[in-house]
Amino acid sequence: MNRGAHSGAMPPPLETSGDFYDGETAAARPVTLRIDTDRRVLTGDGIDWPVDDIREVMDQAGGDLIVLRLKGDPVARLILRHGDIRPRLPNRTRSAPLVRRGRLVGWALAAVASVALILFVLIPLMADQLAEYIPPSGEKALGEVTLTQIREALDDTDLNPVTFCTAPNGEQALRKIQARLIAHVPTPVDLSVHVLDHEMVNAFALPGGQIVFFRGLIDEAETPEELAAVFAHEIGHVVSRDPTRHALRSAGSIGVLGLIFGDFAGGAVVLLLAEQLIEAQYSQGAEAAADVFAHDLMIRAGLSPAALAVMFERFRALGGDADGFIGHFLSHPGLGNRIDAARNAVPAGFQPRPLLTADEWRALQDICSGETPY
Repeated sequence: MNRGAHSGAMPPPLETSGDFYDGETAAARPVTLRIDTDRRVLTGDGIDWPVDDIREVMDQAGGDLIVLRLKGDPVARLILRHGDIRPRLPNRTRSAPLVRRGRLVGWALAAVASVALILFVLIPLMADQLAEYIPPSGEKALGEVTLTQIREALDDTDLNPVTFCTAPNGEQALRKIQARLIAHVPTPVDLSVHVLDHEMVNAFALPGGQIVFFRGLIDEAETPEELAAVFAHEIGHVVSRDPTRHALRSAGSIGVLGLIFGDFAGGAVVLLLAEQLIEAQYSQGAEAAADVFAHDLMIRAGLSPAALAVMFERFRALGGDADGFIGHFLSHPGLGNRIDAARNAVPAGFQPRPLLTADEWRALQDICSGETPY
């Protein structure tokens, strides 16, 4: 009869000993524990834990201890050496709800918002202001160093940087296009124009007046006017100092991400920054401004702005195989509008003047042949 009367009741009273960590200090306090069966509470010196709210935590050390915590208290711990108490804790294996979940979610969202504010507002704002104070010599040095890093990053062999193309007749033809364009516009710095011996269909501007063409872009162009149109577009970025702002923004963003995630040191930064600068993702406003600049410059140089539309159409025709410079243009939903704008920029009755002779154009197309590149 007595056994039946006690069926489902709390096991007989128990006294045990252990160590208590209050979570505020690192010191363990020896305690003697007993269960108050009337109140269903585990009691001891400074301890008054309802048995229904006690949870067992995995012993991360040797696995031979009983580690207990109180639901709602994420830091206090009881360490016991005997498992006699387990049958007296009906909810010891139940998962405790996350404490202050709303507050934790709030802090997480605030952290994400703070990073976004830094990356998309503060860094661009600071970069735009800082760009105004960098002297031309500093911009030029930044561009030269960055170009070296890009050449090294593009090398598949890890032995030598991607080489410049320097066939004399080809360089002379390229300088003729440059002279035709810059005769009609003041540039904040002297231009340094290079061709890299790489198949990427790409062109970009760097700080300090560095303008870089890839062999792949020259191979895709069918007329010197098409190449001149891209040249004029990049000069527009140089005049607006877009490359300097972009370089500062990219470096600042990568630095912030490195502080957050780590493992962004040395070569990783160089490679990531080089990729950012090669695929310079300027805003639509900056691209539109460079287009308008190119239209005007082409007209003043006696060249048709429609050549820029032809080059855009050629980029679009390359479709999914395009990346880098072309992929950037394709990523803008208004590419068709930009093509129309280039065609509409041609004045009524405009008669363009020839740019290069057939022999000069062939020499420019062969700029990566013949002469030993460096």
